[in-house]
Amino acid sequence: MILGITGSFGSGKTTVARIFKSLAGARATVIDADALAHRELVPGTRTYRKVIAAFGRGILKNNVTIDRAALAKKVFADRHLLNKLMRIVHPGVIRTIRKEIKDNPAKIIILDAPLLIEAGLHKGVDKLVVVKTGRDKQIKRLSRDRGLERKGILKRINSQMPLGKKIRLADFVIDNNGSIQETRKQAVKIWRLLWKN
Repeated sequence: MILGITGSFGSGKTTVARIFKSLAGARATVIDADALAHRELVPGTRTYRKVIAAFGRGILKNNVTIDRAALAKKVFADRHLLNKLMRIVHPGVIRTIRKEIKDNPAKIIILDAPLLIEAGLHKGVDKLVVVKTGRDKQIKRLSRDRGLERKGILKRINSQMPLGKKIRLADFVIDNNGSIQETRKQAVKIWRLLWKN
């Protein structure tokens, strides 16, 4: 069973993925697309070299590692540059996700991917969960947890597929506007429907 989890920027996808993992225990593994994307940008990788060639050495910290905040500021200000970055990073991430799914012995794979639908990966999951949160809550959460400014958060949210479109493709929707306990209750309900245990 491959369970895809997606949503908008700061909607709480990773929290929901962790809840499902806690329900499944040793039977499940989580594939975190964001973590894989970060791995693609490690110094020395082919993707790292391509990103520097495309965006210049000005995006480097201490002339070595990619300053993800500086890169994000640049690409979220210009849709063309964002698309350029995605064309460089996504193929490697998608290849790694497909390989991990194929090679993983776990009975349940939880795929936590913000651009799951945009990358076409939703076609390979058995069930799709979309996590939704109100805009004000997203902004508050991202300001608090990541130290981002409202303007930057809105640029990132607006760069993604509208949440309504994602919801139309979902098998299940989790409303993450309430407490963690309320979110967990919704996940448990979905879990019981899927695995009837």
